[in-house]
Amino acid sequence: VLSQTLQESGPGTVKPTETLRLTCTVSGFELTSYDVHWVRQPPGKGLEWIGAAWTGGSTAIADSLKSRVTISKDNGKKQVYLQMTGMEVKDSAMYYCARYTVTEKNEEPTQYPN
Repeated sequence: VLSQTLQESGPGTVKPTETLRLTCTVSGFELTSYDVHWVRQPPGKGLEWIGAAWTGGSTAIADSLKSRVTISKDNGKKQVYLQMTGMEVKDSAMYYCARYTVTEKNEEPTQYPN
């Protein structure tokens, strides 16, 4: 089984009013086959969905962040990008990219008599 990974990169911190730019580099799979999501987790809180880059090229952004967030991707570079403008203290969080894991259940076919 090939290793499938997603790795975020970008500045460790940004100052208020600045723009956050993060890159998610994937390996072991194609961005044309899997959607990639951006989520964040503020200290002591749960995960918050930011948005997603769909396989077909379109994107979705959480309603509360639509005015500030842009998500894009480069299939060839296997990279998904997150840009968030006007950073505030309340945006302090760990930011992650993620992908659903699909598990296959293989079963022997059952043959019925004609």
